[in-house]
Amino acid sequence: MLSHHVLVLNQNYEPVNVCSVRRAIILVFRGKAQIVEQSAHELHSVSNRFPVPSVVRLILYIRIPQKKMVLSKRNVMKRDGHQCQYCGTTHAKMTVDHVIPRTLGGGDAWENLVCACARCNNVKGNRSLEQVGMKLIRRAQRPNHVTFIRLMVGGVPDHRWRPYLFMD
Repeated sequence: MLSHHVLVLNQNYEPVNVCSVRRAIILVFRGKAQIVEQSAHELHSVSNRFPVPSVVRLILYIRIPQKKMVLSKRNVMKRDGHQCQYCGTTHAKMTVDHVIPRTLGGGDAWENLVCACARCNNVKGNRSLEQVGMKLIRRAQRPNHVTFIRLMVGGVPDHRWRPYLFMD
């Protein structure tokens, strides 16, 4: 229970990080955070009951530097959810494909790399999407800090997080 994830929001309700229930309870007891959403569980002591937080908000605004995700094959696949961005399959061997091939001026950038199954990658080959007649399911883009938080915990473990991660 104490190792479950809790979403931490800044004073302005911007997602900042994810911590354990234990860390969130310590923040609340020290007066550094307040509980915004609580789970259905409670912690018990000899004489008290304490709600288990699901989302906490920091009392003071903290300036957080932007987190940069390293451009790597693993992170491109995580960003795309291990789903081929051409056919949508998730049950095949995946690789990373350049939307605009390097020979046509495309480089290694978040906006030019997508997850693709081996079959679609072979069909597309060293050609542009227009030449092959293929389309992307989602446009490739650089992940932001909210994407970083989702990837850090492997999705959204609690439905109470959805409004704060801009998913509703």
